[in-house]
This record gives sequence, C-alpha cells and structure tokens, in this order.
Amino acid sequence: MLKRILGVAIIALVLNGCDNSEVGDVSLGLFTTKDIKIDTLNDPIVTGVTCHIASIEANLSLSDPSDSSIACRQTGEITPEMIADIDKSNSGEIVFKKSKSIFFKSMKIRRIFDAKNQTLMYVSYSTKETSGSFKHSLSTVPLWGTKAFNAFPADNK
Repeated sequence: MLKRILGVAIIALVLNGCDNSEVGDVSLGLFTTKDIKIDTLNDPIVTGVTCHIASIEANLSLSDPSDSSIACRQTGEITPEMIADIDKSNSGEIVFKKSKSIFFKSMKIRRIFDAKNQTLMYVSYSTKETSGSFKHSLSTVPLWGTKAFNAFPADNK
C-alpha cells in the first residue's frame, strides 16, 4: 500500500512539473521548500480573457497549501458568440482545475456571468477546507467596450 501511495505521489509531482502554463516561480527563501507558482490561463471559450493565478506549491510535500489569488483581464476581443457559448447559471462552469494534493484537494477556477452588471467573474477556490475555511479569490472582467456588451441583458422578471 505504501508503494502505491509513493508511486502516485511521484507521478503527481512529475506531472505537476510538466505544466506548461507556468509563467513565474518565486522562491520563498533558502530554508523553505515552498514557492509561489504563477500560472496563466486563457479562457477556453471567452478567448479574449487571460487570468494569472498565483498559488503556493510545497516541493517534497504531499499537500500544497490552499491559498491562491487570481487576476483576470481582457487581452483580446470578446464577442457575443463567445458569451452565447458559456454556462449562464448562477454556479457558472469550471474553466481550470489543478491538483494540489494526492489526497483529493484541488484548486479550481470557475467562470460566472453577471448579466445585470455585464461582467464575467472568475473565482479561484480550494476544494478542501483548510484551517476552518475554504480559501478563495475573485477577479472580474467587465464587458463594457466589447462587442458582447448588452448582447445578453439580465432578465427583468
């Protein structure tokens, strides 16, 4: 059983090292095995949005801390067709997922459309409670000035 867990841990570390979305790596000091990793995410449907996600990775550890932050900006055209293709429910949809532990903890990025304010919201969160709370971070991308602005107005019911 221990060999199996160790094997899974090694595979997870190797696959994590193969992540080509990493654009930054900040060491937290000489006497720690933790680093701040910065990943980039281009929204797969709303391709005019790019997010940068910063999170702690603990090298040689079976579990990474849950803290993360996210910043998303418009970096290209956002069209009505893109907005038509996204999930417009209150819970939105997952656009990115990254394993943070071999013990079923992951970091997810979810896109939610705020039709009333014509804004895309991107929330980064951990799927496992840490120190009594679920860690999360939010960034928004307004549609103002894009072709998609007011293409899908809020229902006034």
